Amino acid sequence: MADQIAKVSVIISKGSLEGIYPGLIMANGARMEGIEVNVFFTFFGMDAIHMQRHDRVKVAAVGNPGLHLATWLGGFPGMSALVTHQLAKKMEELDIPPIPEFVEMIADSGAGLYACKASVDLFGMKKEDFIEQMKDIITVGEFYGLAAGGQIIFT
Repeated sequence: MADQIAKVSVIISKGSLEGIYPGLIMANGARMEGIEVNVFFTFFGMDAIHMQRHDRVKVAAVGNPGLHLATWLGGFPGMSALVTHQLAKKMEELDIPPIPEFVEMIADSGAGLYACKASVDLFGMKKEDFIEQMKDIITVGEFYGLAAGGQIIFT
């Protein structure tokens, strides 16, 4: 039998529904298995924990090969909102929580939520811009310290 995974660190770097949900699902699944989890939000992935943005994340409709739409069609006004609405409706049917609720649930399960200091500085943000469940703003080096001895998942 293979060794059991004891710790994972999930990096979320994209700010679209299809960029954020895979990391949240991986983090939640790990916590449900009793695995220690830290989630590191960087670049546009920080939208998942940003107080003004976390409930307005949309599907990237332009150039998204998973949608099987022509790039020009994805650029039509309202297309991103339409696809986001359809996906949110389907996720609700499957009992998948919206991002703010999902992030809170993961934090409440004991996972650590962290924002990338370089990205925070790059975009001129501060700790007050983020949800209260975020533990801290940390450097990449500090993230590696938290991740030591575990698996790193980049979504």
